[in-house]
Amino acid sequence: MGLETDYEIPVLTTSAEFMIQWARRSAIWPVAFGLACCAIEMMATGAGRYDMARFGAEVFRGSPRQADLMIIAGRLSRKMAPAMRRIYDQMPEPKWVISMGACASCGGVFDNYAIVQGSDQVVPVDVFIPGCPPRPEALIYGIVQLQKKIAASKLDQTPRIRIA
Repeated sequence: MGLETDYEIPVLTTSAEFMIQWARRSAIWPVAFGLACCAIEMMATGAGRYDMARFGAEVFRGSPRQADLMIIAGRLSRKMAPAMRRIYDQMPEPKWVISMGACASCGGVFDNYAIVQGSDQVVPVDVFIPGCPPRPEALIYGIVQLQKKIAASKLDQTPRIRIA
């Protein structure tokens, strides 16, 4: 009585594109880039109560070369914009950006010359999260929306190139 004759061996088939997209959306590594009060909510999202790791976005990376997601949390000043762009350029492809909070998305209440009126003027943004400051649940929802966007994308897309 052998196991080979009594049971069928299960075989799963899939495409390489599906496996790569599954790996990309299930292992998002954000770079630590907090600018203002929204950064506190971003840090709370990674803590035990909300546990962002359940959704595939693991601990924040200290180096942009190890990250594929930038979460812009807080108001972006014109003085900080070149540094943020440099960090974005150092991230490997494919890379994604979440703009967290009203200040990062549209300047918020700071309608003056010193604050960039939307981080999408500096880097391409994939997901905007409203609020002042948005709750950790909103950031988790934004990450889930980004995962859906990653799953719907095709592998043969050319990388985004933006000339500043």
